[in-house]
Amino acid sequence: MDTNILLESGTNELEVLEFTLDENSYGINVAKVKEIIQYQDVTPVPNSHPSIEGIFMPRDTMITAVDLRNCLQLGPMDQKGFFIITTFNGLDMAFHVDAVKGIHRVGWTQVLPPDLTLSGTDSGISTGIIKLNEKLIVILDFEKIVTDINAASGLQVEEVAHLAGRDRVDVPILLAEDSELLRKLIVESLKTAGYERLTCVENGEKAWNLLCQWRDNGTILEKAQLVITDIEMPQMDGHRLTKLIKTDPLIKETPVVIFSSTINEEMRRKGESLGADAQLTKPEIGKLVEKLDEIVGL
Repeated sequence: MDTNILLESGTNELEVLEFTLDENSYGINVAKVKEIIQYQDVTPVPNSHPSIEGIFMPRDTMITAVDLRNCLQLGPMDQKGFFIITTFNGLDMAFHVDAVKGIHRVGWTQVLPPDLTLSGTDSGISTGIIKLNEKLIVILDFEKIVTDINAASGLQVEEVAHLAGRDRVDVPILLAEDSELLRKLIVESLKTAGYERLTCVENGEKAWNLLCQWRDNGTILEKAQLVITDIEMPQMDGHRLTKLIKTDPLIKETPVVIFSSTINEEMRRKGESLGADAQLTKPEIGKLVEKLDEIVGL
């Protein structure tokens, strides 16, 4: 499957792979999809998480198979359908689904943030909703699903615990991250490392509006000497935000650090072409702090 989703970077578009479970439509960013294969038998793993079907080895690579029905509390999975093999956060996983419907190119402005009934702070596993031809496609938070199965795959705040008590860093930072849980963990980690002057927003659009406001009133250096952004966010993604920053004559010198689960070779090239100063893969919060230290000269 070709996952080179966009010829041009920073267009604020994404491609969503639509799949179904019980005839309901769900989606995943194509940037996370490695390939799609027909279901094949797996080997169960004793004492594993209830959502783990087992393991199998396509092309001599061991992959963990996840029962997505179990994750969504939809009942038992049939021994048929498809595996969507994904790669993000440095992990390859296979998610078992009923059917794969196709790929849709949409703008991030078409992705509506889920309300709290669908995505509570700690329990929600939806990152957005898309309405296409009277059909709703729920974009699932696959990082949250994997972290729920194995907490060790998530953001590890203990990586920066040894930095507690070091001198405070007087550098204002703007953080754009749509996951409320991840925002809290990132803020907690950065504050532990001494970065306390943080402004946090839920998407690139809000970040850009703030930057424009600070630019226009001459307070950029007081408000944001560095920007940290996720890539996948409703309304405006991190690549579009990076492009806007790096093409604005009065803001372009502001360092931009992309901190995302989808930093693969293709996405790294896109970030470089847009002028990102650094790109780091979640959940490596320790490396994020090291890069911030390097940029601010600590």
